[in-house]
Amino acid sequence: MDLAAAVFIFSLLFTASDSALSLKSRNWDVYSFHINSTVTSRYAITVITSRVANTRDDSNEIDFHVKIPKTAFISKFRMTIDGQTYDGVVKQKEEAQQQYSQAVSRGQSAGLVSSVGRTLEDFKTSVTIAAHSKVTFELTYEELLHRRLGKYELLINVQPGQIVKDFKIDVNIYEKPGINFLEVKGSLGEKGLANAITTTRADKQAWVSFYPTHGQQMDCDGCGETGLKGDLKILYDVDRPRSQGDVTEHGGYFVHFFAPADLARIPKNVVFIIDQSGSMHGKKIAQTRGALLKILDDLAEDDYFGLILFNSNVSPWKRELLQATQTNLEMAKQFVKGIADHGATDINAAVLKGVEMIQQHPRNGSASILILLTDGDPTSGETNQGKIQSNVRKAIGKKFPLYCLGFGFDVNFEFLQKMAQENSGLARRIYEDSDAAQQLKGFYEEVATPLLTSVQMNYTGATNLTQTTFSYYYNGSEIVVAGKILDNNIDDFNTDVIAISKHHMVKYSDIKATKADKLPAVMSGFENFLQRLWACLTVKQLLEKELILTGEEKEAVKKEALDLSLKYSFVTPLTSMVVTKPEGEDSQVANKPKEGEKPAVHSTRMFSQPSRATASHKTLSGRILKRLRISSPDYGAFHPPIMYGSIGYSINHKRLPVLPESDYEDLTSLMLQATAIPVPKGAGLSPPPTVISVRKPVRFLMAAEGQSLPLCFDIPAGHSVKLLQDSASGFSMNGQLMSEGGNGFQKIIIRVNADKHIEFDTNKITIKDGQYMQSFMWTDSNTDHTTDSMIVIIRDSEADITMTNIRVVILLHQQDGKHFLWPAIRKRPLENEIPGIMGKLLVAYEEVNPTKLRIHGVEVNASSDSAGDYSIKAVPRVKCQLVDLKSALQGELSDFTVPQL
Repeated sequence: MDLAAAVFIFSLLFTASDSALSLKSRNWDVYSFHINSTVTSRYAITVITSRVANTRDDSNEIDFHVKIPKTAFISKFRMTIDGQTYDGVVKQKEEAQQQYSQAVSRGQSAGLVSSVGRTLEDFKTSVTIAAHSKVTFELTYEELLHRRLGKYELLINVQPGQIVKDFKIDVNIYEKPGINFLEVKGSLGEKGLANAITTTRADKQAWVSFYPTHGQQMDCDGCGETGLKGDLKILYDVDRPRSQGDVTEHGGYFVHFFAPADLARIPKNVVFIIDQSGSMHGKKIAQTRGALLKILDDLAEDDYFGLILFNSNVSPWKRELLQATQTNLEMAKQFVKGIADHGATDINAAVLKGVEMIQQHPRNGSASILILLTDGDPTSGETNQGKIQSNVRKAIGKKFPLYCLGFGFDVNFEFLQKMAQENSGLARRIYEDSDAAQQLKGFYEEVATPLLTSVQMNYTGATNLTQTTFSYYYNGSEIVVAGKILDNNIDDFNTDVIAISKHHMVKYSDIKATKADKLPAVMSGFENFLQRLWACLTVKQLLEKELILTGEEKEAVKKEALDLSLKYSFVTPLTSMVVTKPEGEDSQVANKPKEGEKPAVHSTRMFSQPSRATASHKTLSGRILKRLRISSPDYGAFHPPIMYGSIGYSINHKRLPVLPESDYEDLTSLMLQATAIPVPKGAGLSPPPTVISVRKPVRFLMAAEGQSLPLCFDIPAGHSVKLLQDSASGFSMNGQLMSEGGNGFQKIIIRVNADKHIEFDTNKITIKDGQYMQSFMWTDSNTDHTTDSMIVIIRDSEADITMTNIRVVILLHQQDGKHFLWPAIRKRPLENEIPGIMGKLLVAYEEVNPTKLRIHGVEVNASSDSAGDYSIKAVPRVKCQLVDLKSALQGELSDFTVPQL
């Protein structure tokens, strides 16, 4: 094979939904699929090896698609094709992006973008191999297992896409203190598949193997021709003979695991700060009520608690903390049952009220905790997020932790992360699923039993330490510190721990790592596994620290995290992996997003992306319009014509290659019409004029029910369309698409009633209320306008409009020097479909084959494409199934157009 290669770039690829493999996987044979995971001192190194043969008589594109824990870092990727190996190299993201951009400029395809799931992330790539050739994919990822509720969990996901002749999962666990608990759970460990699992446990080691037969892969629940699809969860815990913890040394590095259990629980003062704004309507508020009722049952009688509800007002249940007596708990439950949603969101005042309640109720020998639950951004009171963070930080003064729970994907998760981490807490997303109440209760259980406060881990004879100060230690968790032993001199290495328990200060002294504690390298998976554990933990903590720093400190921490990521080949938010592929292969790129980045496929909203033209090459004078498919008129379908003088040639855009977006610079406008212009039979193709006038349509994305890929469809430029109309409230929203073609809207009008409306264009926002009129520029920051029925907040090129049962955000984007608008529905009435493009419910489709879908029982043409999610400021790219408008919206274009805004 020619060693010349095209550049291929990737980081991690993420999606929040299932990834059904297409029927084309039948054109190859996954004849071997092995997963080998070695866990040593809680550090897991997992290698996925997939061997695939092309069974066709011609070349074939082979997919490699796996899911990995989102807490893990990829550290190695390799492809072997006909004896030639292609290894990945981790580079700084900007450097990798530059190579990728150069590749794109040569006409190679754009990369894949997916999004973050609840516990797993997608990794996907592909390569074209010759007829009857073979390829081996090998992916390695690493993670430090965290102890939660008394258990470590190793999560392995499997979905090879077909029955595999040689399928094996092997897990080897080595823990120096000894293993006292081992359990295998998950969908792959249930019913008939349980017989495919073998577990063996010795003193310090445990082995788990999963070798399903052909029949078991076929007959299990949810299995079939596509093979296994599910999770294997290995849960375990270790012996803890010493309260001071366990110190392991290897290769000049150490790790200290500290999780004492012989301690009395510390009574707590806990304040729950609950968002009851209008956006919590429906299932969210119901699940919150259910979770709070269960949490109240778990409070101990020596705990004190408070409840604060907030919208645009702050409403404490009681002015002070109350003891968790049976009488008080019953009164609190009645209050919780009556929680209703309405109003805006004043996070600042609510959190400050919670701080005040705790500070007014000091108790010796107790631990105080604030827990905030919200599903949106601050829209009332103080809305400047930086100011809110500063206010909360000053009020708490590092005296107790603040935990922030973000409900769903409309919340600014990075804002919650910053606020929590600045106050010794953490942020966690609560997913809008049927188990949301259990997610809330599960988080509370992790912090329900404080055993120590003000924990300080001290070390002599060591350097390059990870975090050593912890506000609280909770029962069922574990404190982990790693570092480097000075001069590799274990004799001078000592550690002690100082903390405050329920009754007094405690000290754990003279904790040493001896030579007897050294781990045999044969068990490590990597000879320097402890060094890698230290690096992994350090990078994660530096990335968290970087989030809350500014200026030079932020840049210094970011550089340190980047240097370690490059040294240890970790794919992190700061790096990407570059790997060569056989000559002629396309370039791809995807970056590991932060947890706060929203997966587009979770949303029922629609998004926009400029439609790609139907030609694969530029069409200016002196260039040939290549690879156009000319089709006869089809009056029942939508075929946008390209105009040559007075003769129109219908071009079926669904069957043509994609034009790189850079080529649009040469196309002045694209004229798209709803019907094709007939081509006279026998007419020849006249030479093109100097400039072909082409007007780009606007592409919309529409999430699909039960599918990994949303639908996308195009609407011709310049149309005025009905976006949302709620006759019950009198609300309507219409928008005019860019007249010259582009990415979105040039004007949007929201009508609240006959006398009140808001007009948005790319320069200003005008509010008309009867005789009153006021205009705001997009450049006006932190501007708000409040009436009895509506709140409008303008900040950072976003306008947030909140009413009783509807919340809309209008975003101002700029691309290629042009400004345009795009609307995003954050909340809408819960009844069935309401008129308008954005009033449609999720569309269900079934993939018939790679070029056809079945929607509402009708087969329609479709092609794989991608679009940008313009409902999000960062505009991530999303893969989609491109169909015609009628199939997506189940109506004609005329059903969604309006004569005037």
